[in-house]
Amino acid sequence: MKILVVSESINVEDSSGSKVNVALIANLYKAGFELKVLHYTHKKIDLENIETVMIRENRRSFLFFLSRFVNFIQEKTNTIINRRIEGVLGFSLTHFNDTKSIAKGIRNEKDFNPDVILTLSKGASFRPHRAMLQLPELQSKWMGYIHDPYPFHFYPRPFNFVEKSYRHKEKFTRQITEKAQYLAFPSLLLKEWMQSYFPDVKGKSIVIPHQIGAPVENNTLPDFFRPDGFSLLHAGNLLQQRTPQFLINGFLKFLDNNPEAKNDAKLYLIGPNGYHANILDPFSNHANFIIRDKMPYDLVQGLEKNAVVNIILESVSEISPFLPGKFPNCVVADKPIIALGPYYSETRRLLGKEYRYWAEANDEAGIERIITSLYELWKANPAALALNRPDLNDYTSEVNLKKVLNTMELL
Repeated sequence: MKILVVSESINVEDSSGSKVNVALIANLYKAGFELKVLHYTHKKIDLENIETVMIRENRRSFLFFLSRFVNFIQEKTNTIINRRIEGVLGFSLTHFNDTKSIAKGIRNEKDFNPDVILTLSKGASFRPHRAMLQLPELQSKWMGYIHDPYPFHFYPRPFNFVEKSYRHKEKFTRQITEKAQYLAFPSLLLKEWMQSYFPDVKGKSIVIPHQIGAPVENNTLPDFFRPDGFSLLHAGNLLQQRTPQFLINGFLKFLDNNPEAKNDAKLYLIGPNGYHANILDPFSNHANFIIRDKMPYDLVQGLEKNAVVNIILESVSEISPFLPGKFPNCVVADKPIIALGPYYSETRRLLGKEYRYWAEANDEAGIERIITSLYELWKANPAALALNRPDLNDYTSEVNLKKVLNTMELL
């Protein structure tokens, strides 16, 4: 099978979305598919053994000049004009120019003749998907990958909110689900969630989980990391809806109930955290806390492999259909995962209902109990602490990826 991948970005340092895109592309190659990658990263990036072509932004179009003029007026007047434009058109002028640029890049690809055109996006952008809506002659080959719920009013609480442009965005998403020949989602719960809003999802969808990426080549660990201690690591963006307060309280209770652990235990919170500065600042000089902002991806992967325990923290909610982008990294690190999130979550579904180290994200007593259990196991035999889930290794690797893609003919 020949697959043309159209990715908004393949720069692993710019977002978690780009990280999972690159991991998926790498595993498509490992699974034996013939690949070519078109990307809109705005700089040349090479992927090992894979042909990559950078799509150039059209800087001569009327939309380009108009969008830059709007940005200039915004800066001079300190007025957010783009919100008004999005309220009328649904999206920014830059978005429309970008999608036309991407569509042109796809249209100009004459030599590869793929069996499947896979569109990958990041955040709430979906630019490659809009580009494919402009190319009806290619939609019979199109697989649209939908990485998160969309639009925002269809997110589960507490993420959901209604944008002024919600009708445009809902229409846009409906067009994707109607026009794409195939749809792919990183989680089963997300597929079911989106199908409840867009009936066309049914019968044309597969689940392609986020993939285990390339192994870490940089073995350097930051100076602040203590490799011989009882290290609990949360690596990732602390979104506004993803409060660390209950995790911190549970950890403090653990320290109070286990005074000897104060010499061994550290909670590492690594990643963007500005929304929770009021919670985190009091612990900036605490001996048992290490708090850092965003770090290079290879260093974070090294920390995940060397930490005693990895933490997946989700929001306080009834359901979480998201598969966290770092889930495959935590699986391949082969360390116990403390999963903090709703009873109905993709992470808990994959770990299993009987998984011992799960608690609701606001269950401080449960969090304290889990940390204490892991600490006692660590004191008895640090080498015995392992996730040991070969099934999840296979699920997030090219083994399952090849199997899933080969079932598309049955859809």
